[in-house]
Amino acid sequence: MERFKLNVVSTDWLHENLDAPDIRVVDATWYMPTERKDARAEHKAAHIPGAVYFDIDEICDTATDLPHMLPSPEKFSSRVRRLGLGDGVRIVIYDSHGIFSSPRVWWMFKAFGHEQVAILDGGLPKWRAEGRPLENLPPMPRERHFTARLNSDLVRGLDQMKDNQDKGLWQVVDARPEARFKGDAPEPRAGLKKGHIPGAMNVPFTSLLHSNGTIKGPMEIKGMFEQAGADFTKPIVTSCGSGVTAAILALALTDAGHADVSLYDGSWAEWGMYDDLKVETG
Repeated sequence: MERFKLNVVSTDWLHENLDAPDIRVVDATWYMPTERKDARAEHKAAHIPGAVYFDIDEICDTATDLPHMLPSPEKFSSRVRRLGLGDGVRIVIYDSHGIFSSPRVWWMFKAFGHEQVAILDGGLPKWRAEGRPLENLPPMPRERHFTARLNSDLVRGLDQMKDNQDKGLWQVVDARPEARFKGDAPEPRAGLKKGHIPGAMNVPFTSLLHSNGTIKGPMEIKGMFEQAGADFTKPIVTSCGSGVTAAILALALTDAGHADVSLYDGSWAEWGMYDDLKVETG
């Protein structure tokens, strides 16, 4: 139970608590377009019993060209209540990679004020490997009221990130692979510059995970951020390509006890599209 409060639960814990009346399970699988996979179809074919599917490309702000940006509190509340996710329930989120897109949904719930939310450590691959139950029955959630209150301390926008260049309010840590961070590899989205936000540090999200898709321990995580140049006593804003893997950094930092972590929602998909914004390479 204590581990749940620290944002990550084990497959053992979920298996033991799967039938608890206040537990809700969410499949937050999302694939990069280049992967050519259908997450919703996969969910229909096999999911953890009772799990509902959360589509980050639908439960988002569709009024912008930027991918899966945080929606309004009204839209978020409307969508999740239909999934049976609301006040008074404990939500466990997983994905089909292990830990990849599930932290994005964890962060969204946190941003809208729902604290009782955790990631399934190792996700669906670990659950499958252990021979735990799956089903292909369509979930029948009961609509539940969700009170959405945006916690603006967890979200950073473009103007704030531009302002941060002069004021240095937050340390910026980028979750992208080193080659993309340095500008040695092209961005998967067309039209974006190469490189990173000036002054940013790089902690590739994959470095925070074990080979079986589980998250590393708090002390190891802390050491990795410090090795990258981050001061663990000062505020950190995480960034990535489009705000998905930045949430893995936010999860790791929070689980390691960092008290002031936010996420740049537009990330490089936004910063890298503007010709007048400076970038660094190397």
